[in-house]
Amino acid sequence: MNSTSEESTALVDPSAARKSYVAQDLEASKNFHDTRNISTEMHQTEGGFLKPLIFGGLDGILTSFAIVAGAAGGSMPIPVILVLGFSNIFADALAMGVGEFLSSKAENEWILSERKRENWEMENYPEGEIREMIDIYKERGMSHEDAVTVINTMAKYKDFFVDVMMAEELQLQVPEEDHKVESMKEGVAMFCAFASFGSLPLLGYVIIPATFPSLPEEMLFTAACAVTGVVLFLMGSVKSIFSASHWFVCGMETFLLGGACATLAYTIGQFVDGLCASNELPVLKGTKWGANLWVGTVVVTRCVRWIHSTQLGSCPHNLSAPYEGGYVG
Repeated sequence: MNSTSEESTALVDPSAARKSYVAQDLEASKNFHDTRNISTEMHQTEGGFLKPLIFGGLDGILTSFAIVAGAAGGSMPIPVILVLGFSNIFADALAMGVGEFLSSKAENEWILSERKRENWEMENYPEGEIREMIDIYKERGMSHEDAVTVINTMAKYKDFFVDVMMAEELQLQVPEEDHKVESMKEGVAMFCAFASFGSLPLLGYVIIPATFPSLPEEMLFTAACAVTGVVLFLMGSVKSIFSASHWFVCGMETFLLGGACATLAYTIGQFVDGLCASNELPVLKGTKWGANLWVGTVVVTRCVRWIHSTQLGSCPHNLSAPYEGGYVG
């Protein structure tokens, strides 16, 4: 009997629920819910790494492309492009990875401290907590009698009820016990995404001259533009796996937003380069390459981080988080 149960559980595709929803296939949805085991994760857990992967990847490739764009405007030698590019990418990747780990860890620790407070309040004044939850459920349209019945039933199970209060009252999802490990994974994902995707525009300056030595240097920037555009579209398309949007729409959205940031960086880099060349900025005389690259990199990095703090801010840090407690959805 146990063997049959394990076999049936193994046959259940955890992504079947989303696939049936996207296809609006009611029979497939019923089959998933009828055959799944209660211990099977009902919702996507891969979404926990969506933000660091997309954010880190886009930040990396556009920061790298800003360096390449500035170099194209400043006629910088290839060795200098590679030195500045790779040193900046890996240093920034480490900073982003450490920042992601520390911010995620701090957020989880704060949530756990809030849970301790809620648990203390539940132990010392349960009537007040129960009354607050009844009011919340009534505000959401539940009748007073039903709200009292539901809340009093859940209040019998203290740990469960505290988690419900965290989600319903404070809009916070209690992290798992190994949250530090998860925060570390997110930091590593951010570092790897930033470094790997950020290296792509620069690799063309290594591979293409070695493979096609007769090509002019102008072609290297064209190749970097093409690589950046393709990767932006692919990353947006991958993001659609975790959303209800069509893959082409997500791909074009990311491509256009990233392209706008890259264009802005290139334009400002060209503008600063022109000022330096005309000696209109004496303080930058003789440093036009550095000024060009610095301005382009700063501009595109700030643009990307602002866009994705708003765009990805609408996605939960962990897409399965609202459902992990088992009492919602």
